[in-house]
Amino acid sequence: MSKTETGTEGNTGKGHLEVIPLGGMGEIGKNMFAYRFGDEIMVVDGGLAFPDSLQPGVDLIVPRIDYLQQNAGMIKGWVLTHGHEDHIGGLPYILPRLPRVPVYGASLTLGLVREKLNEYGVKEVDTDLVEIKAGETVRIGEHFVVEFFRMTHSIPDNLGYILHTPVGQVIHTGDFKLDAHPTDGQPSDLERIQKAGDSGVLLLISDSTNAERQGTTTSEAEVAQNLDALIASCRGRVFVSTFASQVHRLQNIIKIAEKHGRRVVIEGRSMVKYSQIAEALGYMEFAQPLLTSDEVGELQDSQILFLCTGSQGQPMSVLWRLALGMHAKIALKRGDSVILSSNPIPGNEEPVNLIINKLYEIGTDVFYPPNYKIHASGHGSQEELLTVLRLARPKFFLPWHGEPRHQLNHARIAQTIPQPPRRTLVAKNGDVVRLTEDEFKVTGTVPAGALYVDGLGVGDVGDDIMLERIGMSQEGVLVVTALLNPTPHVDIVSRGFVKSNRELDNQIRKVALEAIENGLHEKKRTEDLRDDMYGAVRRFIRKATGRNPVLIPLLVD
Repeated sequence: MSKTETGTEGNTGKGHLEVIPLGGMGEIGKNMFAYRFGDEIMVVDGGLAFPDSLQPGVDLIVPRIDYLQQNAGMIKGWVLTHGHEDHIGGLPYILPRLPRVPVYGASLTLGLVREKLNEYGVKEVDTDLVEIKAGETVRIGEHFVVEFFRMTHSIPDNLGYILHTPVGQVIHTGDFKLDAHPTDGQPSDLERIQKAGDSGVLLLISDSTNAERQGTTTSEAEVAQNLDALIASCRGRVFVSTFASQVHRLQNIIKIAEKHGRRVVIEGRSMVKYSQIAEALGYMEFAQPLLTSDEVGELQDSQILFLCTGSQGQPMSVLWRLALGMHAKIALKRGDSVILSSNPIPGNEEPVNLIINKLYEIGTDVFYPPNYKIHASGHGSQEELLTVLRLARPKFFLPWHGEPRHQLNHARIAQTIPQPPRRTLVAKNGDVVRLTEDEFKVTGTVPAGALYVDGLGVGDVGDDIMLERIGMSQEGVLVVTALLNPTPHVDIVSRGFVKSNRELDNQIRKVALEAIENGLHEKKRTEDLRDDMYGAVRRFIRKATGRNPVLIPLLVD
C-alpha cells in the first residue's frame, strides 16, 4: 500500500462519509455522484439522459447541480469512469458552472471529453484534465485516495475504483460486464476486487442494469462471430447501425468487412467523431482508410459496408433518413442488407419499429435482435453481479445504475451470497447516505433531479413548461384577444384545436364579448376583466366541445 493510502486509512473511525447520488439512481442515465467528508467533496461523472415523449422540445437532460454550486469551494477533484454519454455528456453544461479542479480520466475518456467541450465552446485551458490508467492511484484533497482498476464494458478504458477514505474502503464498479473474451484482450481486474474484499470493503456500489437477467451477458466475441457469418451471407451493400460509442463493436465490424473484401464507409457525425478519436488514440486500426459516401466511386455493391448512426430511431439520423428516403446521397434498394446491431433503449421502441417497417417496405433485407444474436449488452447479468458481490463481500451495499426494479432485484441477489451485506439501501437521487464503520443510512436530502437543455437554455424550462407543452400537443391552443377601446371587440386564433368552424368561432367571440361588456359596465379592473373572459370562454368550450385547449386571454386597452 502506498504512503498516500496509509495516510488516509490512519484516520479510520473519525468522522463520517456522505455518499450523495445526484443522478443515475433509480434511473438509467445522467449519472453523477458526490462524496463528502468534512469540508471536502469529490465528484464522479457528469452524464446526460435523452428526453422521452413527456418532455417535448427538450434536447438533453442533465443532473441538477444546486448542491455542488452551493458548496463549490469544497470540491477538490472529479473522477470519470468512462466515455459514454450517460457519464460524460453533461460536462459541457456542468464544468463551466463550477470551480476549476483536476478531472481524472483514462485516455479515450478524456479524448471524448475534449471533443465534447470544444464542440460547446469550452476552452481546455479552463479545465484541468488529468490522464490516468488502470492500476494508478491519485489523492484528491486530504480525505480521498482513489485507486483505479479495469472493468470490461462496451467501450475501452472503462474503470471502476476503490475509494480509500478515513472510514474505510468503498468500491464503485462503474458500468461493467465480466466479458471473458473482450475485444481488446483485457478482462476485468477481479483480483483487485478480491484483494479489497480480503482487507475489508465497507461499501460496494454496483451496476444494477441487468439485475433481472439470469445467467451471464453474451460476450462481444460471440456477437462478432454472428456478425461475421451474417455479413458473409450478404451479396449487395451492407448497412450496419449500432451505438457510435461501441468502439469495440465498430472495430470488430471493420475487421469483418476487411476480411470479406468490403471497404467501410462511415456515415453520421457521432460515428465519425468516435472513430476518429479512437483511431488517433490507438483504440481502433484500419487496414485501409475509412471512406465517405462521396468516395465510393466505382466500387461494386458487394465491396461496400456502411457504418451508420440511427440504431435508436433518432429523427434525422442516417438510418432514419435512409429508411424514409430522405438521404441526400444514398438511396436504399432491393438487395441491400440492413443490420441493427443494438436493442432499443426503453422508450425508443416505437421509432425503431417505424424504421424497421420502412426498411421492409423498401425491400431491403433487415436483421435485428432478438431474431439474430447480433447485439450484447455492456452490463453484467445476475451471475456476474453475484461474482462481484462474492469477491467484495461488503459490509454495506448500494445498488446503483438502474430503475427501482433493477435496484431491488440487485438487493435481493446480494442476500443470496454466503456472507450477505449487513445492510442494503435502495437510494434515490438527492439522498444523503451517511456512512461510518457501523452506520449506513439516509440522513437527509439535497436538491436533485433534471435540468432540461432546450436550445441554448439550460434549466430555464421546467416541469411546468413541460405540462404546458403536453397540453398544447394534446388539446391545441386558443388565443382570445379583446380590444377594449374605442368599442369592445374580440378576435380569436387557434392552433391544433378544431378545424376552421365559423359558427363555433362566432359563439366563442360572443361569450368573450359578453364577459368583457359586463365587466366594463361594472367598472372592473383590467385583471378581473381578463379573468372573467377566461372563465366564461373556458366553461363554454368545455360544454360545447368537451375539449380543454391551452387558453391564452389577451386584453388590449
